[in-house]
Amino acid sequence: MSETVQIIIGIILLVGVYILTQMVVGYRIKRAARGVVRDLEFKKAYNPESAIELPYAKSNLFRIGLRDFRPKAVAALVQAGAIAQTAAGRYFLTKRSKELNL
Repeated sequence: MSETVQIIIGIILLVGVYILTQMVVGYRIKRAARGVVRDLEFKKAYNPESAIELPYAKSNLFRIGLRDFRPKAVAALVQAGAIAQTAAGRYFLTKRSKELNL
């Protein structure tokens, strides 16, 4: 096999691995978002009065172990309007889980 073909195959494999890792990260964030919504539903946080504090909403720089996708999931849900944050830093659902397609 010539060097040109080897380089092209290598680049194709590299792009494939990158796309696969992005798909895995997306899946893990979506799974974490389901867990966040489940926590909020379990605590019945449906309005600002019943809002709860989520201890995992902020990322911890000194956490040792596997990567935690919950802070990114909370940020994505807030940006999408599925959950809202009060001035006190508590979170509540603005949409039901059936409306979210998670």
